[in-house]
Amino acid sequence: MHQVDRHAEPGLREPITARRAELEARAEKLGQQLREVGGELEELAVAERVARRMVEQLHAEMEREATPAQAAGQVAGRAVLLVPQRERGMDEAVLPEDYQRIMDVVRQADLPVMVRQVCAKLGMSTEPSRSEAMRSKLNPLAERGWLAQAGRRRSSPPCCERAPPPTTCRSGRNVGASDGS
Repeated sequence: MHQVDRHAEPGLREPITARRAELEARAEKLGQQLREVGGELEELAVAERVARRMVEQLHAEMEREATPAQAAGQVAGRAVLLVPQRERGMDEAVLPEDYQRIMDVVRQADLPVMVRQVCAKLGMSTEPSRSEAMRSKLNPLAERGWLAQAGRRRSSPPCCERAPPPTTCRSGRNVGASDGS
């Protein structure tokens, strides 16, 4: 603390000392607030880094889920479709587990199901990004005869129902499987 000059006017010494004490107390208080704000800024920087990492992980997960089911997997070094063309006598057990769960949901429904309903039944979010990821799994199932797309209308998204089992005609070609015609 600074001393007021003893030779200063006695009437000025008291207010100067009081003002100095007031400003020093205020400076100490502002210093404490500044340290608190600095600490909070550091916490926010950490929170931003964590949030950024979480968003990056979520985007990576969504990209993995949105990868089309038509992508080939590897079996014994050879490329194979994850969702094979459905043929007579073929069981759903040939499908990957996540596709079997989708088939279970469709099978248990009394009516054709919408993409969002499948997501909800599987405990997934029904947000558009998740619905699109599910649609990328439903489409190959329909294209390869496992599901049938029920009446598409412009005002509503497509829904699916279980396709009837394929039958074989004399030419050996599967009939009843969805072949796009």
